[in-house]
Amino acid sequence: MEQNSEQFAERLFGAALGAVDILAVHLGDRLGWYRALATGGPADAEELVARAGGDRRYAQEWLEQQAATEMLAVSTDGRFALPAGAAEVLTDPNSLNYLAPLSRMLAGAAAQMPALVRAYRDGGGVGWSEYGTDLRESQSDMNRPWFEDRLATELAGVADVHALLSRPQAKAADIGCGGGWSAIALARAYPELSVDGYDIDQPSVRMATENAAALGDRVRFHHADAAVDLPESTYDALFAFECLHDMPHPVEVLASMRKALRPGGAVIIMDEAVAPEFTAPGSNIDRLMYGFSLLVCLPDGMAHHDSAGTGTVMRPAKLGEYADKAGFATVDILPIDDFGFWRFYRLTD
Repeated sequence: MEQNSEQFAERLFGAALGAVDILAVHLGDRLGWYRALATGGPADAEELVARAGGDRRYAQEWLEQQAATEMLAVSTDGRFALPAGAAEVLTDPNSLNYLAPLSRMLAGAAAQMPALVRAYRDGGGVGWSEYGTDLRESQSDMNRPWFEDRLATELAGVADVHALLSRPQAKAADIGCGGGWSAIALARAYPELSVDGYDIDQPSVRMATENAAALGDRVRFHHADAAVDLPESTYDALFAFECLHDMPHPVEVLASMRKALRPGGAVIIMDEAVAPEFTAPGSNIDRLMYGFSLLVCLPDGMAHHDSAGTGTVMRPAKLGEYADKAGFATVDILPIDDFGFWRFYRLTD
């Protein structure tokens, strides 16, 4: 339905309020103020900075804004409390509802606006390394609870994939491993499995190595380009979790994954659960994914020469096109439902 000017202005005003909330959440998350309220209980500005640090005047303004927007509750004595539901979403890294990293990702992307404007005007892109720690850590932290809580359980429900991962001395590869939580979850669930993680981002490889230290040599991470550096006929299963759409050369990566398979092995792609076709208006998931694509994924992909320029909104037909060019015969959607924002595919010869 077409909106008149007043209706559209109201919509944009609401979006501005949401943007303010996201950036304010980023402040509270980075400064540790939410965690201080969650663990120490209600506080005024002076008590808050005594617990977590910061400037008292800024803390007062932030507390009032958070109460005005109904993220915090305020009592008659002027102390502010973080309700239990909000505390889970903002401070519990093990919860599937943990969304504080979302604010970190959007704030980190917004910091690159001058570079994004240049890329949109002149071509080229903004590489992943330019976005820095906030985006690297936010993506890792957003995915971690899903990998740790649900990944192995869901894969175990796919009988042939479970059988591959349960083979004696089985080997798997995690392409675009990021912070390593997917590889760690697989190794913990399958005691006979060893996992190699690959990523082109050196700081991510270091982060993943630190995260997996307790697992010893069963999980190893490599700074490498999966399009050219995978060993042939080595793995029972290869995974690419939420990264294929970022890759400038997805066909080459898929072809390399195919060559790295042992006979009867599996290639599993987890990517965004966007609608099969473009529609306008789109679903909330599509809207969010277009946001990530505009601000992060497409500029990252376009930062490389001769890029496919996929963007976050990689629909099933596009993945099928890439898989076909890489030598796969079929792409099947696995029966894994309600797994965050994602959909699982199996590619077969």
